[in-house]
Amino acid sequence: MASISTVSNLTTHLGFWLRMVSNHASQAFAQKLAEREVTVAEWCVLRTLYGRDPMPPSRVADEMGMTRGAITKLADRLIAKALLRREASARDGRAQTLTLTERGAGLVPELAALADRNDEEFFAGLSDEERASLERLLKRLAERGGMRGVPVA
Repeated sequence: MASISTVSNLTTHLGFWLRMVSNHASQAFAQKLAEREVTVAEWCVLRTLYGRDPMPPSRVADEMGMTRGAITKLADRLIAKALLRREASARDGRAQTLTLTERGAGLVPELAALADRNDEEFFAGLSDEERASLERLLKRLAERGGMRGVPVA
């Protein structure tokens, strides 16, 4: 059995600090979105569809790295909120597509501004160079680890 002095402390791990910052930044953003009655996962769907032609749910799922079932549930919630519309495909009437409603498309810039403000609040203590370095390093780690999709949780 290892002695207490040879067992690393939680705070010696980079993952601890990544999780600390990520949790706080994510929770603050989720709270800002909740005030607009939207979840982080719903925001990600809205942003994925924003400014694009209608898309089949399967393509949304692929782009976001989620299951089709998860996208269907999110789409159902967004349809109930009148932010999204499900329609028969223009190419194949049996297939369905998802598109933002006018209300949904109008909400996306507001929510994007919340995301921008949240980032600014959490990363304002870093210089532009430090922010660029942090982004570059995190992207490199994500690429190296084969991390894809949209982190929604």
